Amino acid sequence: MEIAIKTQNAWEIVEGSGPIIAAAIHDGHAVREELLSLIALSEADRLHEEDPHTSVWANVAPSRIIGKRSRFEVDLNRPREKAVYQVPEDAWGLKVWHEPLPPDLLERSLEEYDQFYSAVGQLLDNTVKREGRAVVYDLHTYNHHRAGPDAPYDDPSLNPQVNLGTGTMDRSRWAVVVDRFLEDLQEFDFPGGRLDVRENVKFRGGNFGKWIHEHYPDSVCVLSIEFKKFFMDEWTGVAEEETVGAIKSALESTLPGVREELAKL
Repeated sequence: MEIAIKTQNAWEIVEGSGPIIAAAIHDGHAVREELLSLIALSEADRLHEEDPHTSVWANVAPSRIIGKRSRFEVDLNRPREKAVYQVPEDAWGLKVWHEPLPPDLLERSLEEYDQFYSAVGQLLDNTVKREGRAVVYDLHTYNHHRAGPDAPYDDPSLNPQVNLGTGTMDRSRWAVVVDRFLEDLQEFDFPGGRLDVRENVKFRGGNFGKWIHEHYPDSVCVLSIEFKKFFMDEWTGVAEEETVGAIKSALESTLPGVREELAKL
């Protein structure tokens, strides 16, 4: 049951029942009109570093946090001082802007950032008050074919299909939730064989999880879940719809166990 929907140009928050919240803060691709003439990246270049399909997976939860704008406009998973990429070192060596952003445009992007975190705080306050505790599925994707479309893929031993980042939490506090999520996702009967799910191999979690754990250390657990882009061609953007759907089903399979363990705390 949806309790409330809060929409802003850069994001949408749906507040539903239950303790599970899913976030897809890098799903967005749009850039606001006043920035279009200044951005130096093509749509394809932007898409390569964004997290397509994560908003589809976020539908596993009644409560959802969806980013609607490209991370190249404002990155909601970075600290505020780094949320707008300004030099190539901020963005994997990519030149994002033809020229430095005027201060007023930069400030408008940071206003979006501030409004986002204020709204997330309100959602978490409401959920914790209602449910006692909450778990956030912080959904992302990552590239494993960076050398080019004709180059070899990155070493699978260093690039699991699913990387669970738990580096921003008190791992011992949330151990039963984390371990149950890992176990259930690893056990899911995924097409072509069970998923390679590992913890903190590629990523340990970003500022979104860090911010939540700092503000709600005892009441909210953020599982930073990064899916390798094995479900799509990361250079063309074309996805295998059956695999996208299977990932959603795999995430759904973890919900009962997470809720069960959360209730024990």
